[in-house]
Amino acid sequence: PDYHGETTAMLSKVQVRLGAHVLHLRGPSTQSQPLLSSNGDIFCWNGEVFSGLDIGSQNDGTILMNKIQQMKLLDPEYFVLKTMQLVEGPYAFVYLDKEQEKLWFSRDFLGRRSLLIKHLDTQTMLLSSVANNDDGGWEELPAQKVFCLDLLRCNMPFASSMVSHQWIYKNEGSTVALDTFQPTIPFAQVIVDHPSQMSMDPELLPLENGFPEIPESWKPYVDGLQNVLSQSIRQRVESIPVQDSPSFPRVGILFSGGVDCITIAALLTQMLPHTEPIELFNVSFENPRQTKTHGSASKYNVPDRLTGIQGWKELCRIDPQRQWRFVQVDVPYVQVLEHKSHIRQLLVPSDTVMDMSIGMAIWFAARGIGNLVSDNGETTPYTGLARVLLLGMGADEQLGGYSRHRSAWDRGGTDALAREIRMDVQRIATRNLGRDDRIVSDTSKEARYPFLAATVVDYLSTVPVNRKMDMRLPRGIGEKLLLRMLARRLGLTQASVLAKRAIQFGARTAKMESSNTKGQDSL
Repeated sequence: PDYHGETTAMLSKVQVRLGAHVLHLRGPSTQSQPLLSSNGDIFCWNGEVFSGLDIGSQNDGTILMNKIQQMKLLDPEYFVLKTMQLVEGPYAFVYLDKEQEKLWFSRDFLGRRSLLIKHLDTQTMLLSSVANNDDGGWEELPAQKVFCLDLLRCNMPFASSMVSHQWIYKNEGSTVALDTFQPTIPFAQVIVDHPSQMSMDPELLPLENGFPEIPESWKPYVDGLQNVLSQSIRQRVESIPVQDSPSFPRVGILFSGGVDCITIAALLTQMLPHTEPIELFNVSFENPRQTKTHGSASKYNVPDRLTGIQGWKELCRIDPQRQWRFVQVDVPYVQVLEHKSHIRQLLVPSDTVMDMSIGMAIWFAARGIGNLVSDNGETTPYTGLARVLLLGMGADEQLGGYSRHRSAWDRGGTDALAREIRMDVQRIATRNLGRDDRIVSDTSKEARYPFLAATVVDYLSTVPVNRKMDMRLPRGIGEKLLLRMLARRLGLTQASVLAKRAIQFGARTAKMESSNTKGQDSL
């Protein structure tokens, strides 16, 4: 981190201690935290304001603190809720209202930043981005609520003094009394009703030459996805401070060569100066079980390495002026053993075999220590320089990338598939983004998710399910069909037909020691 600060507030009945580590990614200089207002309020901010407030080239935490103070003058009761409703971007925050002795805290409504909570006893509570080294008790703070703890009621257990304010979708009615305020998520629930004219498109069948041509009825939706995804990527990279050297990479991508990450790369290259390299981090593990069976000569030629190289070459073809830095992160098993306990601590409270397999792959890839591959195949030792990493999370849930989506189609056609997609999007906030944030942040990098911008989620929630996927088509084409059409339009002909492959299998972090373990088994 670039800065660490702490402060303590002595209130009438309790003591509140706040601390923050800062990674400088916004504004002309590093902003110290916690932020202090003239009236004694204290703000710890771990997030990014990508839209909703005019940040310009300034530090978003400072702008947001000022906005909260302005809103407090207008509405002393709901000022935090009304301010955070304006913000689009990933965040976790803690805000001490010293005058009213209330502690506000929350994660964003999609859970893109980590915030954990632990009750040591009835009147001692911890909030932290990561768990410390003591035993148990940590829980992931629910993402679709904003919490407020009344510190004047410390004669009661903290859990009884805490009020939660539930976010609602913009197409839902309020569930609270008229004289109270309920924050609204800036997107609707996924539509599940489909007009008769939006039936499965006969133009897509039969498939004679592999990938179908984009039918006229699909083109407006491909245009729409390209527009909102491009805007999302631009918002996530334009504010990164420019380094002294124009050839210094500011952005990296965790890169398997799959359609999600390569589409991000193909759109990103349209936005950055061509003097600026883009780093592509491709991770591969020595898996002892695989090595025992197949030998060690090709131990790093895992599925994601092969598609990664293929994707890198496609990107070089569509934009040969760009310096695409393809970084092979090869992880010998001895390094897995060396860092396993540290990664396990970062996972807390996540604790399954699958969490470890995925977390390990992300941690080593984000760390970015590997070998840079040249055009002629030569390699040189390299450590990634970019402090912002773009990840493709969120595409599968919204666009039908999981095998359960095809199963839903087989079970009940379009209606069952639409309900499955809606359920998956609703629970994005409860799944693994907090875990992934802890893993990436540990490497002094920041994860950003273009597919999870509110504008992208809002757009895709209004697109009928049969204009996002078509499960009549083969695996590798029918799922995420809308995204594949966009990739095809961008010239990514090979990547557009790659089937979904989970990172733990693509990089071979799964089942390293035993073939009998299951993903949901506890560590």
